[in-house]
Amino acid sequence: MTTVIQGVRLRRTAAVVATTGAVLAGGVLSAPAHAATAPSVSAKGAFMLDNATGSTLYSKYADTKRPMASTTKVMTARVVLSTPDLNLDRKVTIKQAYRDYVTAKGASTADLKTGDKVTVRQLLHAMMLPSGCDAAMALADTFGTGTTVSARTKSFISKMNSKAVALNLTNTHFDSFDGISTQNTNYTTPRDLAKLARSAMKYSTFRGIVKKTKTVQYATTSTGGTRTYTWYNTNKLLGSYSGAIGVKTGTNTPAGPCLVFAATRGDKTVIGVLLNDQYRYTDAAKLMDYAFGTSTATTMQLRTLPAGAQRD
Repeated sequence: MTTVIQGVRLRRTAAVVATTGAVLAGGVLSAPAHAATAPSVSAKGAFMLDNATGSTLYSKYADTKRPMASTTKVMTARVVLSTPDLNLDRKVTIKQAYRDYVTAKGASTADLKTGDKVTVRQLLHAMMLPSGCDAAMALADTFGTGTTVSARTKSFISKMNSKAVALNLTNTHFDSFDGISTQNTNYTTPRDLAKLARSAMKYSTFRGIVKKTKTVQYATTSTGGTRTYTWYNTNKLLGSYSGAIGVKTGTNTPAGPCLVFAATRGDKTVIGVLLNDQYRYTDAAKLMDYAFGTSTATTMQLRTLPAGAQRD
């Protein structure tokens, strides 16, 4: 849980006023400029870091393992983007198996149509904005190895776990490419997930995708025609909290509402995680206000998703 410690700060008048900062495992952190007491959040687990330094800004049960729902897709994107000689314009033909999968699971979908030819870049949009599990499966199938869809997606999940090891995410494990756990062994911690997001945000392609509130993409159909896809970002912080730049939502029954968030104000960028938080957007805004020394969370109006858009 989050605790606080009294500190002091001298103003020009030489008056002494008390401020507070988070006390976290490993040491004491001074409060961000102008911020008051570290806010309380309803999340079961939370963590926020300074993107430039990696230093901890906020922590609540940061190392407790929890399911992460579709925030899993941050790792799916991270594995794809680290593929040697990656061609983002590579065409992938959508298989009926991807549509059958989301139907069987009742999963969020980008509504990719069988036979359409879409690029890897478009699949990343389809996965990260409307949280398309069909797009996640397409990427896993494309970048895994093996002779069947099942074998290739299993291979890709192994790559996700290898990447977790490489990134020193010691409390993270994947059993799916999209967060729909198959063995109840798809878990992370707020700290690990924030570290993963920080790593993913180093890729300009990733940053460019996750900051969009909406994208319109064009694909070639099986008959040579053109199909228009319009995808809305499920992350309601975008367009609502000034400076928000991503990253990913996630919701399912085991995990509860989850959010990986990031924002930049001035020369400071913060990245944070909320796991199982029914007030994830307002809590994220409170944490970012704490980091930036502002108080905009109370007046924030959340962007409304249009009818028919995916929710996650």
